[in-house]
Amino acid sequence: MLHTVLISLAGLALLSIVLEEVIHVNKAKSTLFLGALAWILVFLFPEAGTTPEELRHKLDENILEIAGLWLFLMAAMTFVAFLNHQGLIETLIYKMLPRRISERKLIFLVAIFAFVFSSLCDNITATLVSIALVLSLRLDRRKTLRFSVMVVFAVNSGGVALITGDVTTLMIFLAGKVEIQDLLLLSAPAFVSVLALAGMLSRPLNGVTEVIPTPRRDDHVGKVIAVVFLATIIGTIVLNIIAGIPPVLTFLFGLSLMFLIGRFLYNEDKRENLLDYIRKIEFDTLMFFLGILLLVGMLKEIGVLDSLVRIYEVMPPVAANFVMGLFSAVVDNVPLTAALLKSNISMSHAEWLSLTYAVGVGGSMLVIGSAAGIIAMSKVEILTFATYARYVLFLAIAFAIGYAGSFLVGYNFL
Repeated sequence: MLHTVLISLAGLALLSIVLEEVIHVNKAKSTLFLGALAWILVFLFPEAGTTPEELRHKLDENILEIAGLWLFLMAAMTFVAFLNHQGLIETLIYKMLPRRISERKLIFLVAIFAFVFSSLCDNITATLVSIALVLSLRLDRRKTLRFSVMVVFAVNSGGVALITGDVTTLMIFLAGKVEIQDLLLLSAPAFVSVLALAGMLSRPLNGVTEVIPTPRRDDHVGKVIAVVFLATIIGTIVLNIIAGIPPVLTFLFGLSLMFLIGRFLYNEDKRENLLDYIRKIEFDTLMFFLGILLLVGMLKEIGVLDSLVRIYEVMPPVAANFVMGLFSAVVDNVPLTAALLKSNISMSHAEWLSLTYAVGVGGSMLVIGSAAGIIAMSKVEILTFATYARYVLFLAIAFAIGYAGSFLVGYNFL
């Protein structure tokens, strides 16, 4: 009975996200309420033989994962908030763009930028920067929507081939299912799928955009912070590979450097207090993450996610992996991947490679299916669950192209 109630709460949370514009209740409020309520019910009505200490241990593990994500988000978003205020990110991007460009060419350039940038850093930062670029172009609402959909898919596709770009990719690598050189093969089909989606989304774009750089402050401190941000991204990748240092720790260290640099270089200038930029980040996004991850953690603890692996008993791995990719648009791909790894499923290297692509990019099917989608939705006013869903056919086609390519590449080269 309790499991039915808990699953219903998760379904209600999903429904509240879908109907946000109808019920006029912010998704952060509804998901946080239902996520906290679900865990309270777990404690009030424990399963037979389960002690409060065991439940507290499970909750602590879930909260620890959420805290790591929260702190990482806070650090990355604070960096981006400052650099956006300084106009440094826009300036760098504008230097690579022609003054006048057709909208069709522009969506391809945005897609390539998001793909490459997400390969160099985490998906969250790549989304924040790419969406900032889209908004700076000042396109009309419908075109902004198309560009935003493109960013979400490109960011998720770009990070899937590197262990530092996507958490699920790292999990599958650490489990010994694939090697780094195997993962690099995913770049080709992932890039092809991004270009395919850009081609489909560009068809109605007939205008010409004039790229006008916005004036920015000539602030040497901003340039120093930009270097710190780049060094933090590179340091995150290098330190994680050579020493296994969690990305959140490196980003918090970089954030502390940002604050100290601001303190000493601005000296007595009271116009800039870099701590103030923490207040400029989107805390409703963080609250939404908190509520969603509480619900997903609850589903994991009651065994709902573990039952998903039974699909491999009735379908071949290639088909089951594709379904898992689609399902990752509804359920967070981290616990989903963990459940698959713990089930000891027997698959070939090619099949594990296709699963890596599926769970990494499949979340792009729905705007709530990935961190990139959630962040984009919080930044772009017109981007909602319903408006994003208009492009689900295009997204499904691009995903199918990438998935087929990931399996063929693995089958032919592994």
